[in-house]
Amino acid sequence: MKPALSVVFLTTLIGVGQGLFLALYTQQSYALFGLLPLQNDAFYGYGSLLALVFLIGGLAASFLHLGHPERAWRTATQWRTSWLSREVIALPAFMGVVFLYAMTHLLDFRPVLVILRGGMPIDLSIVSGGLGTVFAFVLFVCTGMIYACLRFLREWHTPLTIINFILLGGASGFTFAAFFATYFVTFSTPSQAGFFAGWAFIITLLGLLGRSASLWRNARLRPTSTLQTAIGVKHPRIVQKSQGAMGGSFNTREFFHGKSVAFMRAIKPAFLILVFAIPLPLLFISLSHPSTVLLGATFILQYAGLMAERWFFFAEANHPQNLYYQGVS
Repeated sequence: MKPALSVVFLTTLIGVGQGLFLALYTQQSYALFGLLPLQNDAFYGYGSLLALVFLIGGLAASFLHLGHPERAWRTATQWRTSWLSREVIALPAFMGVVFLYAMTHLLDFRPVLVILRGGMPIDLSIVSGGLGTVFAFVLFVCTGMIYACLRFLREWHTPLTIINFILLGGASGFTFAAFFATYFVTFSTPSQAGFFAGWAFIITLLGLLGRSASLWRNARLRPTSTLQTAIGVKHPRIVQKSQGAMGGSFNTREFFHGKSVAFMRAIKPAFLILVFAIPLPLLFISLSHPSTVLLGATFILQYAGLMAERWFFFAEANHPQNLYYQGVS
């Protein structure tokens, strides 16, 4: 398939936003049980607004992919059958909850909604954070299922697609949270960079396992269709002479990336290095020696790698029609 940069930006940016929000609420959840120190309201509030910025950036990028952006609202009307429609609903719903979570902290508006039997008060920030966590995973599933539900694109049609969307989005979000905790140390006392870096290390390592599994699986896929089965002729030797058109067409432009074999071979190790090989040791160092510069560089490199990974994810999918349109002798 031909990767659209707008969709590459969409899926990677909202992944960072989802992961960052999950990181902030995970730390708050630990603090509720006395496992970590509760942070300043500004830490959670401004961190959530940054997550919202990433989400807005992804949403804005998605509009660049539309031929008629003014009709974008129509995409939500097919929610009963379309995972794209469900994503269109889940994304703004998640953004709204993230904004509510941020405001409960920045405006110090946290009314107690219920008191548990043990005496623990559950306020609005806890409830909105829990709801946001649910929406974050719903959005991950909706985004992943847009591609995983396509049976004829076998590179995508696997649970690993959803798993990798969750793990890679979580890894980038927790890495940014570690950077945020060191940069805005005024709001994070004591700094929680080590906590976020530790989780980022674990999720990145799991992401390496998940993405390696999908690469291993896809490398062993073999076409189930041939020229013989496509046209219903059983002759052992069929040679295609022409596409039936002298110029290019929608099929030749949109269903194939157009890159050389050498380029495709080079981009795979490139994103594996940028997403996993470099960040893992840097995150391990940050467990005990967190640094704003180090964690900032880690996030930038990892995000650049995620852009390459997501480009490869789309380009790797081999549409069955390419048997015809790439088979001209």
